Amino acid sequence: METTGRWPEWVQRLAANPYAQAAAIVLVAFVAARLVNVIVTRLLRRLTERTRTELDDRILAALDRPVSKSVLLVGLGLAARRIAPPPAALFLVLGTLKTLAVLLWAGFGFHVAGAVLEIVSRQHADAPLLARRMLPLYENLAKLLLAGAAVYFLFLSWNIDVTAWLASAGIVGLALGFAAKDTLANLFSGLFILADAPYKLGDYIVLDSGERGRVTQVGLRSTRLLTRDDVEITIPNAVIANAKIVNESGGPWKKARLRVPVGVAYGSDVDRVRRILLDVAGETPVVAPDPAPRVRFQRFGDSSLDFELQCWIRDPEDRGLALDALNTAIYKRFAAEGVEIPFPQRDLHIKEMPGSRG
Repeated sequence: METTGRWPEWVQRLAANPYAQAAAIVLVAFVAARLVNVIVTRLLRRLTERTRTELDDRILAALDRPVSKSVLLVGLGLAARRIAPPPAALFLVLGTLKTLAVLLWAGFGFHVAGAVLEIVSRQHADAPLLARRMLPLYENLAKLLLAGAAVYFLFLSWNIDVTAWLASAGIVGLALGFAAKDTLANLFSGLFILADAPYKLGDYIVLDSGERGRVTQVGLRSTRLLTRDDVEITIPNAVIANAKIVNESGGPWKKARLRVPVGVAYGSDVDRVRRILLDVAGETPVVAPDPAPRVRFQRFGDSSLDFELQCWIRDPEDRGLALDALNTAIYKRFAAEGVEIPFPQRDLHIKEMPGSRG
């Protein structure tokens, strides 16, 4: 067997063969990918386990696949160049490998963005802009940005000039912005409502226009209310963002305060009226016992002594039911106790003028 230098001739011929070189590159890339896998899964994981946060653990768990697969894709690309196929075939192979790499790292970006937002939202739940209700919004924005970046790099992978595309997209976006300015106003108002949280799902709100109902949906374009008549009202966010809103479910608790004006005739026993009103409030199931009901003597009216029964109900939705129950019970108790409820009356005196007769 002929030898040249230290290596046999067949070894040198094999080493000079581009297919053999490509196979060797793929083998080395495979071994390197496995080595990276071991480094990521074993060595680096020992370091992340010592930290208090779980963010690095989740990032490391998601990092293994794209890093190892990227090493293998690089090896396949070098092997393809070593074989030197026709330019069209080489362009197709390299474009496919680049596309796979972009998709791998885009998936990694989606996973990391979701993990970061979830953990930050959990650790800073008291911050209005980082509350859990904002999590879907931030996730969608992050996915939109990552998807745009992925599309950009996909174009570059196939040598597509994106300059003309971006210019066209800018012109189209400007035209759409003018055409959909109301929609954009609702969109940004929806973002501000989600961030400021003047109300949330399930709250009972009253608008300055008089609409009152339970919030059933807070979307990016509109807010939906369900009234006591089971009628759904859809209000554009741009309108509701500039409206005066009374949130009956807001405050330190869900209970809502109820004020019931009551008038009794002059001469009535004030202490007795006060006791009757408190007894009625205590006997009405829809009235919350805590805070305790109370009665205020408000004013001396034109024809009545004006009192106000102040109590709390457990749910703002029960306001109409509570008023009906309290008014009915008060009227019956006043009738049974002999407390007179006055009504306005006028006496008409007809004065006869001199010389008015025949």
